[in-house]
Amino acid sequence: MSGKTHPAPVRMAMVGGGAGSFIGPVHRMAAQLDRQIVLVAGAFSHDPDRSAATGRSLGLEDDRIHSDWRAMLAAEAAREDGAELVAIATPNHLHLPIALASLAAGFHVVSDKPATATLAEALELRDAVSATDRIYTLTYTYTGYPMIRRAREMVANGALGDIRKIVVDYPQGWLAEPIETEGNKQAAWRADPSQAGVGGCIGDIGVHAFNLAEYVSGAKVAAFVADLAAVVPGRLLDDDSNLLLRFDNGARGALLASQIATGERNNLTLRVYGSKAGMVWSHETATSLTINYLNGETRILHDGADGRSRLPAGHPEGFIEAFANIYRDTAAAIRGAPGIVDALVPGIAAGVRSMRFVERAVASSAARAGWTNLED
Repeated sequence: MSGKTHPAPVRMAMVGGGAGSFIGPVHRMAAQLDRQIVLVAGAFSHDPDRSAATGRSLGLEDDRIHSDWRAMLAAEAAREDGAELVAIATPNHLHLPIALASLAAGFHVVSDKPATATLAEALELRDAVSATDRIYTLTYTYTGYPMIRRAREMVANGALGDIRKIVVDYPQGWLAEPIETEGNKQAAWRADPSQAGVGGCIGDIGVHAFNLAEYVSGAKVAAFVADLAAVVPGRLLDDDSNLLLRFDNGARGALLASQIATGERNNLTLRVYGSKAGMVWSHETATSLTINYLNGETRILHDGADGRSRLPAGHPEGFIEAFANIYRDTAAAIRGAPGIVDALVPGIAAGVRSMRFVERAVASSAARAGWTNLED
């Protein structure tokens, strides 16, 4: 027998993600995929019966199931075998209070994006994270895909040459009709400024596109022109976002994010063009990365061949596995691995940038302000 020992799984509690949630089950499956994290408690809904039903279906003991997340934090903090990590899978307006209370009670935090509902809240959270030794990460899902991480390394190693143009396109069609008025829970909170914040589409999927462009290219958005619209009559927040971008390395680009692109599902596509080559990655073919060279040669790279995936080449991994990579890396950071947060896995720095992007894009579009600097 090998004498090698493995660290005990990180004990996790979850807030949100009960019945009817899309992202809650994704968090739970992803967190536990590699057996480095185990779910031990949860406040899955403010409705006691709904929370209890979810918790029991997951095999939790009744005394670890709550309808009040504050009571759950207090109970878990008092236990010797209590949770170490809190996962936040709630509407945006709850991200800040849950994260602040969790950090103050000594828990690590992994939060669904965006970090908060406003930039001011994100800055407040950044101060709280900086004042503690706790780990804080954000589930910008697409940064967990093996081919995205490979693309990032290729850009950093100069395989594309000097980066000149970055284009990211994120079309969805599920909000092409006003389903928020027809009982669709997921649409309802996203269309409600009191829960979603100032951004609709741009805060929901635009931040994914923004984060991905910066994550892979290594360049930072310096300025933009924004044209946001609420296309569906009566909708209070934008459902279509169109931006021209200038990056700090001189590159130009564009970001298109829409939830009224009829017939589209979730076809996030990133294109990065350099002086030597260009690359294309699409979420609907997420296990491959296309590289086009100046001489006309095209290479299609596949995951599984370089040890980044759990399965060998030819056995596709997907959304859950990408999400799981973020959780696996978060667990490693909690257990002391260096160089993960704000590098391999987005942390509060990415959260602040994304919220600054959302707020300034919304304001700039409303004012028809033309080119707008992202930073002051």
